[in-house]
Amino acid sequence: MPAEIIQTNDTPFERVAIDPVTLDIIENALRNARIEMDATLVRTAMSPGIREQGDAFPLIADAKGKMIVGQFGSFIDGFLRQFDGTLEDGDMIFLSDPYSCEGAVSHSNDWLVLLPVFKDGRLIAYTAMFGHQSDIGGSVVGSMPIKASSIFEEGVRIPPVKIWKKGEYNDDLMKLVMHQTRKPDWCQADLNALIASCRVASNRVIEMAGRFGDDVYFSATQELLERNHRAMNALIGMAIAEEPVSFEDYVCDDGKGFGPYKIKCTMWREDGKVILDFEGTDPQSAASINFYLNENMFKMFFGIYMIMVFDPQILFNDGFYDLIDVRIPEGSLLKPKFPAALSGRTHALGRIFDILGGLLGQKTPEFLNAAGFSSSPHLFYSGWDNREGKSGEWFQLFQIGFGGIPGRPMGDGPDGHSLWPGFTNVPNEFLERYFPLRIERYATEPDSGGAGKHRGGNGIRMTYRFLADGQIAVHDDRWFVPPWGVNGGAPGGRATKLLERADGTSEVVGNKVEDVDVKEGDLLHFVTWGGGGWGDPLERDPELVALEVEQGLVTAEGARAYGVVLAADGTVDQNATAALRKEITSDRGELPLFDYGPNLDELRANCLAETGLPAPTQPEWANHKHMAEAAE
Repeated sequence: MPAEIIQTNDTPFERVAIDPVTLDIIENALRNARIEMDATLVRTAMSPGIREQGDAFPLIADAKGKMIVGQFGSFIDGFLRQFDGTLEDGDMIFLSDPYSCEGAVSHSNDWLVLLPVFKDGRLIAYTAMFGHQSDIGGSVVGSMPIKASSIFEEGVRIPPVKIWKKGEYNDDLMKLVMHQTRKPDWCQADLNALIASCRVASNRVIEMAGRFGDDVYFSATQELLERNHRAMNALIGMAIAEEPVSFEDYVCDDGKGFGPYKIKCTMWREDGKVILDFEGTDPQSAASINFYLNENMFKMFFGIYMIMVFDPQILFNDGFYDLIDVRIPEGSLLKPKFPAALSGRTHALGRIFDILGGLLGQKTPEFLNAAGFSSSPHLFYSGWDNREGKSGEWFQLFQIGFGGIPGRPMGDGPDGHSLWPGFTNVPNEFLERYFPLRIERYATEPDSGGAGKHRGGNGIRMTYRFLADGQIAVHDDRWFVPPWGVNGGAPGGRATKLLERADGTSEVVGNKVEDVDVKEGDLLHFVTWGGGGWGDPLERDPELVALEVEQGLVTAEGARAYGVVLAADGTVDQNATAALRKEITSDRGELPLFDYGPNLDELRANCLAETGLPAPTQPEWANHKHMAEAAE
């Protein structure tokens, strides 16, 4: 049964007229409250993932759970349907189990705090924040086992429980939860930061309602939702055709030697609604790359993409969800059945954005983006510190890497950027201060951005010198299937990881590996992938290409992909460039809308030579043979 809301004042809110100035003030006050949530979080949290990189997502919703402002929200209604209990003033909910909340959080590392906001006995809002915990127990350091076959291997699972009940803190619950983690100090501080952020936003909502009146505040939130509905309705009518279009992309492998895994979506408009159907997506994996995709979360992804591409001035919220119908097959990679493992879901999650771009751009190629840095690659490093003053202390690092944003209609993709706009890089000085390592190189990877009129953003090369024996794990993707280019643009470069041993040997490390032993003095080159290019590379200004060669973004050899030849002094050789561009034009034929690079058979045949790794084996869904082999 759904959650029961206990109120001491059952008077309903009344819809009243609201002038544009008041609406604008409340809208921006809500924006600022969301920013204040983030500020509170980073000043209180301890783990690098949250404090330094911002791997946490805030939300402020109305009394029915519809997000008014936030990022990665839109999950409260699913929680309310699943939570078999009461909510009243002084309560606060704590959870982390994706299966208990319809995928409101997508793996157990994400701890969610949800605060119902009461004013004068009435529920007026919800505030929520979830953040990625660096360790929640489980079979591996960091609690994201690549080879897990069930969620039970991934650390503590927290169903929806009351961390505060009628204003009383559940201290025993916290002792139990913190007992499961290898880093209880980080986890406790990070949880306190989530709680504090929700309380800050709650205070701001109550202040707004007190200043303008409860009914005015309520009416403003409803108007913001309706405004978004009107805008999205217009965008859908303009950009989505009734004729179905399909697009598919891949997660390269599952860390157990199988892949790639296909994600397919078909989109069309019907009776004023957008239908997004994932029929044709591969069945769930026996490993941890499954992504339990909450339908409302995908609606939010769709809305963000539409708004950012077509009208970025709109403040996105949950107001348009009735305009979208999302269909996800049960038992698929995006709707796995319990107890499927979920800790490595970031690759499928990120690939959703590439698929949205491929769907939305087919009818309007002028708005089409290439494939980009659609993941959050992770590096884990753990062991016992050997530095003076820290000898014998346990350390563990969880760091998110950045890569190349795709070439876009308005220009080049940024180099070395995060998939999530709010994420920031961990300063090298922080890493070297708190962990036994040295960053010997942090630089763009030239030529990794796909060639195009608008170049895809480059990936980065981060070179770690390990100063203590330990173990590393890597979670990354796009090492096998490259990120595609569009409108004549070329695919971006693929990811690679190279480990140079202190004894002089070297080895290519897989992009989904764990429990890799490293010794003091070993060197890891962590290279991420670039974004695909946009538009004909021969239309790029040769002088700009020459400048990028000088800046180290493109090599002299890579300049030839743009039909540009450089003289010995680095300037453009005009005659040779004109000749090369003429030769390329005569040989290449019609430019494709999508350039995927080699097909899967070619990628398999050339995989070892091109990547240093064996090609993944295609999963056999009919008899689940791969599952049996993986279990052995």
